Amino acid sequence: MDRRLYDQLSAPTTPRFDVAISHLTNAANHSKLSLGSAAILGALGGRRGRQTAVVGIVAVGATSLIANLVVKPLAHRARPNRADDHRDTSPLTPHHVPMPSSDSFPSGHTAAAFAFATAVASVWPAASVAPFVLAGAVGYSRVHTGVHYPSDVVLGAALGGSVGAAIGRIHAVRSPRGDRS
Repeated sequence: MDRRLYDQLSAPTTPRFDVAISHLTNAANHSKLSLGSAAILGALGGRRGRQTAVVGIVAVGATSLIANLVVKPLAHRARPNRADDHRDTSPLTPHHVPMPSSDSFPSGHTAAAFAFATAVASVWPAASVAPFVLAGAVGYSRVHTGVHYPSDVVLGAALGGSVGAAIGRIHAVRSPRGDRS
């Protein structure tokens, strides 16, 4: 079932959409989207925004360590066998998404994006809508560009959400009562 869903979700659609999804997935490399979101929260959200940004970035870091140094080596799942002409065009084009060399399970991009969104929700729920939408889009982009199976993304989201929630709870316990406004 995972493979059939992968085949459906990774099928090319329109050139404009495929290029946009490729740009999105490449922008998520190294958690750049979460870091950018944190910068916006920190710059525009006052003290609460800065706290939210810090908690979100801590969640991204913890999730990345767990996903890449613990879970991926233990699971050791191969990446999808993407067709040569399937979103693997020349690096000189904007539609290039290289196949990562790391293991496929879980999706680290998705895990980090959901960790950030969940941590943001724990500190400032009203500010979490955009990060959750972005996290969902990042997860979809990883399957659509052919670099992950859907189960890699779903379980990556669960891992990131769990770590983000744990970091949020730690922040709530450690913060003075007045700082959680």
